Formats: sequence, C-alpha cells, structure tokens
Amino acid sequence: MHQRTRVDTVATGVLEAETVGSGAIHLNAPAESCAMFAKITSAGRTDIGKKRDSNQDQYLIADLNKSMLVQSTSLNLDAQSRLYGTSHGKLFMVADGMGGHQGGNRASTLAIDLLINQLLNSMHWFFQMDKDQEEREQGFIEDLKKMLQKAHEAIERESSEDAGIKGMGTTLTMAYVIWPWMYIVHAGDSRCYLLRNDEIKQLTRDHTVSNQLMEKGNMTQDEADNSPWSNVLYNALGAGASAVHAEVHKVALQPNDMIMLCSDGLYRYVTENEMQDMLLSELEPQEVCRSFVELANFRGGADNITAIVARLEQADENQPKTRVAAEVTLERLLGDVTGVHPRPKDPPQVVPAQNLPVTADFSDTNPNR
Repeated sequence: MHQRTRVDTVATGVLEAETVGSGAIHLNAPAESCAMFAKITSAGRTDIGKKRDSNQDQYLIADLNKSMLVQSTSLNLDAQSRLYGTSHGKLFMVADGMGGHQGGNRASTLAIDLLINQLLNSMHWFFQMDKDQEEREQGFIEDLKKMLQKAHEAIERESSEDAGIKGMGTTLTMAYVIWPWMYIVHAGDSRCYLLRNDEIKQLTRDHTVSNQLMEKGNMTQDEADNSPWSNVLYNALGAGASAVHAEVHKVALQPNDMIMLCSDGLYRYVTENEMQDMLLSELEPQEVCRSFVELANFRGGADNITAIVARLEQADENQPKTRVAAEVTLERLLGDVTGVHPRPKDPPQVVPAQNLPVTADFSDTNPNR
C-alpha cells in the first residue's frame, strides 16, 4: 500500500460538483478594457479510495466577484438585494491532509478555509489603479505567498494547542484563473497540469525528497517514482515546519486549454499518457473526473483520490451569463441611476499565446533546501 511518511490521507465517501461560468478580466486591466472572455466548464470529485476509512482530501471550485448587500434604497430594488459586479476570476484548490485521521482532515479543511477568507478580504489590488501594471502584479504575487504563509502559521498554532492533532499538515495547490492568465500557488505533492495542443504538461514540482534527489542528479525519474522518499515531503503547510515555501507560476492561457488539479492518490495510479487521452476525449469534465477516480480505485485505490478538471472554450456571446435569480449587476445599477449605459465594444485584440511566455516562475522554493 502506498503511504506517505507523515501522511495518513483518508476520505468519507464521494463528493462531486460541476460548475459552468465565465473567465475574468486581465488582472491588470480596468473593466472597460477587458480582454476576451473564455467560457470555463469545470468539475471536481473526491473519493475515499479502497484502503482508507475517511477522507482527508479537500477541493474547491469557485467564482470570485465583487458584490454589495442593499440595506435600504429609494431605487426599484428590494431591501436585502445582493448586487454583483463582473466576475474577477475562477478559483480551483486541492488540499491533501496528513497527520492522522483527525489532524489531516482538519489541516486540509483549515488551509482552504483560510485561503478563502484571505482572498475575500485581501483583494485590495483590484483598486490599486494608481500603481503601474508590473507593480500591481508583483504585489498580487507577494500577497499570494503571504496568504500561504499565514495559513501555514494558523495550522501550526492550532496543532500546538491540541496534542491530538500535533504535527498535522497539508499540501495545497491553488490555481486562480483571471483571463488570460492563470496564477498557481503550490506547496507539497498535489499537482497542477495544463493540456494544450494535445499535450499534457505538469506545471508544479513535487516537493518530495525523492524529487529533490532526482533534480540534483542523484536519482533517475524511475528511481524517484519508486523510492520510499517519494512519500516524504520537505515542503507543506504545517507539519511542524517553521515556514512554507510557496511555488508560484504565472501561465498564459489559450482557449481550448484544459487545466487539471489532483492529489497523489490519483497520479500514482494514472499515467500522464492516460490523463492526456482522457482529457482529449469527448467526455465532459464531470465524467472525466469520475473516470479518473474509477481507474485509480480499480488499480488499488490505496489513498484518497481527488481531481478537478476545467475546460476553457471560446465564449458564446449569445449565451447569457449565469446569474443568481433576481440578481442585478453593479454596472447595470449604475447605468440605471446615471442614465449612462456602457456601449458595446468590439472584441479586443488578443495577443497570440505564442508571443507570450507559457509560464513565468515566481517561486521562492529552494530546490536545494
């Protein structure tokens, strides 16, 4: 049975979700000059596997936007109406807990809860129009690293206060899509993949001792994959470490790209060629996730299994955006109040992705650590 040292990842049945939404504006562009939208269809699934008795994997798929709750108004709106602005990104997270049944589940849950809270309360960069584009982006990337460190510190504090969960920790892989970019924040050995032009590529590094040895030339890939050191993490949230080292990437996206996040309970049983073939199939993301889980279970399922799959497509301008019932956008409300409604614009020109770097690495992870 494949089990990581310091890790006891387990699950409580099967959860699945499917969402369909739109991408978001470029991080550094004002709303009125937004780039082309991409329709994003995504799904996630987690499963207990065949050997565990509970689930310590967690995942999240979410849309981010600005909103306000109306308390009282003379406008033609009901009190307590919630008004929504345009989408400001799609968020994907996978966390794989470790540290026993209670500790691992608490660590992975706490990591995602803390990241959500920080994202919702620290997104001040939306309004930093007084700063230039590069400065705003660098500030955003630094914020992502700080968020991961704060989550790490919170897990450590809680761990130190309860002997029953002492030493708990978790991996965390987060992909934030704000069209046409994806920002990845990562620690541990969960993974983020990108499928483009029929080829799959692993974007994150495994923060395992075996992978570290392989990068130094002391192991081959095959030796690293089968080494007991592949179960030992040197970088994760919590787990008794003084700090977490965030691996951060910026990825230029294209329509028809596919994004996949997963825990090690999946990729230890499903090869990259098999992932590629499944992602290239005609199946919807929900069914792809289901197929991945079933295959991992068929081949042993010794760990919890979690997958998120997202497909980026050209947006259909005739397709109405999904909105909550009785929802009014902030832009529509302002137009009604001022009498000025934004005029439709021609679709902006999109820079061909071949003229952009596929990834930019902002990592502060030291591979020789």
